[in-house]
Amino acid sequence: MSTSVIILAAGKGTRMRSSLPKVLQPLAGRPLLGHVIETAKKLHANNIITIYGHGGHLVQSAFAHEKVQWVEQAEQLGTGHAVKVTLPVLPQTGQSLILSGDVPCISQDTLQKLLDASANTGIGLVTLTLPDASGYGRIVRKNGQIQAIVEHKDASDTQRQIKEINTGIYCVSNAKLHEWLPKLSNDNAQGEYYLTDIVAMAIADGLQVSSVEPERAFEVEGVNDRVQLAALEREYQADQAKKLMQQGVHLIDPSRFDLRGKLTVGNDVRIDINVIIEGEVELGDHVEIGAGCVIKNTKIASGTKVQPYSVFDSAIVGEDAQIGPFARLRPGAKLANEVHIGNFVEVKNTSIGLGSKANHFTYLGDAEVGAGSNIGAGTITCNYDGANKFKTTIGDAAFIGSNSSLVAPVTIGNGATVGAGSVITRDVADYSLAVERSKQFAKENYPRPQKIKK
Repeated sequence: MSTSVIILAAGKGTRMRSSLPKVLQPLAGRPLLGHVIETAKKLHANNIITIYGHGGHLVQSAFAHEKVQWVEQAEQLGTGHAVKVTLPVLPQTGQSLILSGDVPCISQDTLQKLLDASANTGIGLVTLTLPDASGYGRIVRKNGQIQAIVEHKDASDTQRQIKEINTGIYCVSNAKLHEWLPKLSNDNAQGEYYLTDIVAMAIADGLQVSSVEPERAFEVEGVNDRVQLAALEREYQADQAKKLMQQGVHLIDPSRFDLRGKLTVGNDVRIDINVIIEGEVELGDHVEIGAGCVIKNTKIASGTKVQPYSVFDSAIVGEDAQIGPFARLRPGAKLANEVHIGNFVEVKNTSIGLGSKANHFTYLGDAEVGAGSNIGAGTITCNYDGANKFKTTIGDAAFIGSNSSLVAPVTIGNGATVGAGSVITRDVADYSLAVERSKQFAKENYPRPQKIKK
């Protein structure tokens, strides 16, 4: 049976007190709506219909790269009205999952169970049992079968004692949506068209309403303000951390770890506190990540140790490397095995060969460094002339003295030595010494400048 996904994403989110529409607020580094769309894609939905309203141009722009069919809800007249506006583009056959753009953590597994449960009944929903159901729509059952959903404001005192709630996640036959939605009424306390009323219509048609509960309660939590957003962030991160630890990752403190993307790990990976993983990251066997590191779109091979407060972005690191503390690897950094990058060293668009070292206060940009070379403290590759960038090439087993400036384009040969404090503007031949600095000048009894007294 073909499946459509309808995502309600038209709300303004006034309580967020933000210029951004609510569905663009970030959870784990991705907009709320992005999580829902990603889950819909995993279900191989035939089409994803997203209902927009407030800030619609921002929402559409943020997901311009996605294959989404957009439908506008110009007036906010309730959830039933929101789904109704999709009827002109909704297929007549198949079934539809109805999701909310501000309920980002619903899982593929839960939705698949809902699809399976609803396949024969024509309608199903996700419910949840809570100790305190105040404010939620209640699931009214008779002999175990769902009879209706009653909103809190419309519920009787007896109905308000019910603990099972509606989560707002449905699976409904498209044919029935085309039949039921035009019949909705707004005769209720809110004066809105409730999507929940289709349950009563299903009962009237003699249909049995299926239901499933999520494995984890936070899957169906919605976001209305920043307090709820922060709380959901921690629940989401705790779940991510749990999955990683079940894979064998040693998280020193899972409550102080953030995964904002996808992390692939080998065996015996160790991650210290306050580490942030972004984008797609791969960590090989026995990799250790020190406290406070930020690692984005990076591959780190086995045995490498990353010291605290290092920042990686789109880098590739070989085996048994030593990085940090306070190192920065920028896009295009490619480190071979056993490379050492020390404190306050920045590497950008540069490949560094086997066993080479840059241990202190160095900038290597637009460069190629061979194997076994040593880059002294304070060395920089002067790759930019104010308009264009140029390449620096350093051969194997070269030694660059401290505080040297290599003005690109320039090549330092294999086994060459550059004396400390040199400004190198011409190529240095293999196994030669280059020194470029003025002769030391000394003056006895030199009077230092004195501060002028006011």
